[in-house]
Amino acid sequence: MDYKQQLRDIASAGSLTQEQLARRLGVSFVTVNNWINGHTVPRARSLSTIEVLHAEMVGTAALSAEDVAGAVHTAETLRFDAKALVKDPELVERLTLHLTYHTNSIEGSTMTLADTREVLFANRALVNRTQVEQAEARNHQAALLWLLAQMGKKSFRFSEDTIRSLHVRLLNGIAHDAGEWRTHGARIAGSRVVLANPAKVPSLMEAFVETVGSADRGPRSLATLHAGFEQIHPFSDGNGRVGRLIMLAMALRMHLPPPLVLRERRHAYYRYLETAQVQDDYEPLTYFIAEAMVSAHELLFRA
Repeated sequence: MDYKQQLRDIASAGSLTQEQLARRLGVSFVTVNNWINGHTVPRARSLSTIEVLHAEMVGTAALSAEDVAGAVHTAETLRFDAKALVKDPELVERLTLHLTYHTNSIEGSTMTLADTREVLFANRALVNRTQVEQAEARNHQAALLWLLAQMGKKSFRFSEDTIRSLHVRLLNGIAHDAGEWRTHGARIAGSRVVLANPAKVPSLMEAFVETVGSADRGPRSLATLHAGFEQIHPFSDGNGRVGRLIMLAMALRMHLPPPLVLRERRHAYYRYLETAQVQDDYEPLTYFIAEAMVSAHELLFRA
């Protein structure tokens, strides 16, 4: 792919200005501007940097078995104690802030990280953001904290009621059918994925919960579960946010860091998710989830 197209793809995927793109690439604004307009050509080292950033943000078809195995191995060495998490208010707050910001941004929220912090922890109403966006942030916080509290109980087990309850909390005051299985057909704009027939949603969700209960360890299991849930698409809205919370819960149960899907990587995320669902190839999504675990671990324990 032409490097100018790669630069445009990166800027579009990350909603980056040329100045922000320059910072990501470690060069000046003038340099990036000259590259995009064809006045100069990046040197070999810069071309490599552009290719790496493009693969990170947009996705790539060039992943090798060694790439996937390496990412999985790195993620699985990062042990994560869920019990220690809930006893550390600062860590819970950091997880809540970043997970809420990124998961809602992926779904189209325009709130910044600073906005999200103000709404969640300063209890402020923002005049420059919609009431729905602010409600989505507060609802996600409530859903996450509820899920962590449930997982701390000895009697906890993942069930259809757990998933419905997550949805109720996420769409509280926003959707009239919160917590109810989808009863109409659905499709994802621009996607080749064929979603489940609504008449089959109840039986598919029953089978999904059974699969969750017997899931093996690691990113590969999470990739299979996540792709399956999103293709069932059991709710009218909010499936992505519910699915990512389910991934978090499964990772914590495996004593692994919760995958953090960064908004800047949403295009790669959707690309690999579609590859799993359409081509039955889960390796790219496995790789992505493993990297998302590493990202979460670095962010949560950053000094």
